[in-house]
Amino acid sequence: MTEEQENLLVPMKDYLKAGIHIGTKFKNKFMMPFIYRIRPDGLSVLNLQAIDERLDIAGKFMANYNPEEILVVCRRENGWKVIKKFSDVTGTKAYPGRYPPGILTNPSLKNYVEVKLLMVVDSWPDRNAINDAKKKGISIIGLCDTNNNFNNIDLVIPANNKGKSSLALIFYILAKEYLKNRGKIKSDEELGATLEDFMAE
Repeated sequence: MTEEQENLLVPMKDYLKAGIHIGTKFKNKFMMPFIYRIRPDGLSVLNLQAIDERLDIAGKFMANYNPEEILVVCRRENGWKVIKKFSDVTGTKAYPGRYPPGILTNPSLKNYVEVKLLMVVDSWPDRNAINDAKKKGISIIGLCDTNNNFNNIDLVIPANNKGKSSLALIFYILAKEYLKNRGKIKSDEELGATLEDFMAE
C-alpha cells in the first residue's frame, strides 16, 4: 500500500466497492481534470485521490459553519435517505425531493430558510437551488459526475453522484469529517451511525 493510500479518509477498498469513482460515458470538458482514464466500455473513471482530497477539503470547509447554517438538497431519489441521515447525524438542514422555489430568497415564504452554505447532490436537477443561493451570495458545494457542468459551484467534489452506495459513502465520510473538524467527535466510532445506516433501501 502506498503512502497516499494509507492517508485516505476511508480504505481504498471501500471507495472501490462503492463505485464512487465510476463516472458516465459523457464527459463534460470542465470535469476532464478529474478523469483518470476511460474504460473499454466507454465509462469514465474519476481520480480516487482527487475525490478523497476534495472530500477532505469539504469536511474542513463545512466545519466553518454551524449545522443550522448548512442546507443540503437532492432532487434525485437515490439520495433522499442519505441526506436525511446526514441531517440527523450532523444537525444540518436537508430538502430531499423537489426544492421549494424561493425558500432561500423570499423571506415572506412560510418555509423560508436562512443559510450560509448550500450543498447539492447533482448540479442539473438541483440547479434551482444553486441559482437561488447564487443570488444570495451563499457558498455552494456540489457533487459533480463526469457529465456535470459546475457553473456557480464554489467547491466541486468529483464523484459518482447517482449510485446509492456511492452517495451513502460520500455523506458518511462528510458527516464524520464535519463533526471531527467541529470538535464534536474524535473517532469514527463516536459518530453514532455506520455506513450501512446511510444506505438507501
